[in-house]
Amino acid sequence: MGRLFVVNLEGKIYSCKHCRTHLALFEDIVSKSFHCKHGKAYLFNKVVNVTVGEKEERLMMTGLHTVADIFCVGCGSIVGWTYDTAHEKNQKYKEGKSVLERFKVIGPDGNSYWGVGHQVHGGSDADDA
Repeated sequence: MGRLFVVNLEGKIYSCKHCRTHLALFEDIVSKSFHCKHGKAYLFNKVVNVTVGEKEERLMMTGLHTVADIFCVGCGSIVGWTYDTAHEKNQKYKEGKSVLERFKVIGPDGNSYWGVGHQVHGGSDADDA
């Protein structure tokens, strides 16, 4: 498979909770008002050290989107999803951006977000961005 190339970030970093691989910077957060089945999720302009899964159509709380799951390159854990296409005009700002699920990452302060227990939300998307 070859050597794994990992980008090391500097600053306030979000990293994989399993292997601590750097994923994103605090300054790249677009919105903290997203939700997923584990609780909070953040929309980022840029993420690194992820592989992108297959694109699929998902009906989310804000409409139909073409998305792909994203996986940590360090350990293979799913850490969120990326938006390819937003089919609603008012959701186009999401295209090319990625969501990291807070339950699956460690924040800049070194703490994990423990989510909302077993509560399941209606879909993985923002309720207001």
